[in-house]
Amino acid sequence: TGAGFAGFAIAGMGMGPHGQEFMAIGDPKDVRPVPWMPGTAVVTCDGHVLGKPHALDSRVIAKKALAEFREVTGLEFYSGLGPEFFLLRKDDSGSYVVATESESLDKPCYDFRHLSSISAFLVELRETLDAAGIDVYQIDHEDANGQFEMNFTYADALRTADNLTYFKMAAQAIAKKHGMLCSFMPKPFIERSGSGLHMHMSAGQKFGDNAFEDASDKRGLGLSTMAYHFLGGLIAHARGLTAIAAPSVNSYKRLVSRGSRSGATWAPVNIAYGNNNRTAFVRGPGGRLELRVPDAAANPYLLTAAIIHAGLDGIRRKRDPGEPCNENLYTLSRDELDKRGIRRLPASLSDAVDALESDDVLCKGLGPAFVHEFAQVKRAESDELLLSVSPAEFRRYVDFF
Repeated sequence: TGAGFAGFAIAGMGMGPHGQEFMAIGDPKDVRPVPWMPGTAVVTCDGHVLGKPHALDSRVIAKKALAEFREVTGLEFYSGLGPEFFLLRKDDSGSYVVATESESLDKPCYDFRHLSSISAFLVELRETLDAAGIDVYQIDHEDANGQFEMNFTYADALRTADNLTYFKMAAQAIAKKHGMLCSFMPKPFIERSGSGLHMHMSAGQKFGDNAFEDASDKRGLGLSTMAYHFLGGLIAHARGLTAIAAPSVNSYKRLVSRGSRSGATWAPVNIAYGNNNRTAFVRGPGGRLELRVPDAAANPYLLTAAIIHAGLDGIRRKRDPGEPCNENLYTLSRDELDKRGIRRLPASLSDAVDALESDDVLCKGLGPAFVHEFAQVKRAESDELLLSVSPAEFRRYVDFF
């Protein structure tokens, strides 16, 4: 019957203190060791209430979307996620600073010196993920000081979401053991690039197949007609999708075109796609799609579900995404973008939630009850932070007028 919990105690489940038990029913195929807690295992679960999958449980929402994708296309949906994160520590004043304290480069990406300085943490994390059946194939120093990325092999999208959830648990626990904080905050330092969660997508009958690939693609991205229709759906529903992909107030400080000392924020601002264009909403690196708007705060189950519902709408309607834009979108003026029909992504969490609520396809796919609860939670978060006065605000305005 599962393990029972008070549903009202779990944020975002839409349950009251007078409601039924929230039952977490384990997936016997996903039991993994927890090396940082000897003698313990973690079991991935789906939430049930009164014997039925709970409509607001994010893993249930993802499984429903994946089942719909299989029904419509006859294919399995595959994804790969590239989680970026900051390693921080507290200094003598109690403030968080980057753990690799000697970093001073404006462009520290791929700097091996500081990768090697935290090798003990990285090796332990890699070994832990390996024991859990997660194949790590790349680790690198990212664009910002103290920022890193660990990539693991793609899989069916539900497994990928499960893997990311385990990865975040492991990374935070092991970092703490090494005297650090592993932060998945999208934009902790305003002068540096933020942490993304780029999602690579493909589809096939089985692992290794790729129905999104077509070497004869005249646009040069190696994409099939199905992939272009799926992409058309992502473009059409981009604004509502952003609420799920960038789910915090802080997320929208990452989705900017300027301000990073490295010279690029690496985050999209405009709704367009391109070949190897890392300034675009979607990149086509050859035979697959990479969605670049998600950040490290995104729930991978909800992200998967929202992407599938947007993409399926594109497949059903045979949506054409238009021609690719392979220019630096950060440098194009608003007039130039308007002439090409390129829309902007939402500039705030509040705007993104508005877009989600007005998107009938995403509301129906994710479920009206979920969207209602999500909007309430996110508006409360937005209002709380909007009503606070930051130190920077105070310094700027206290004697300005």
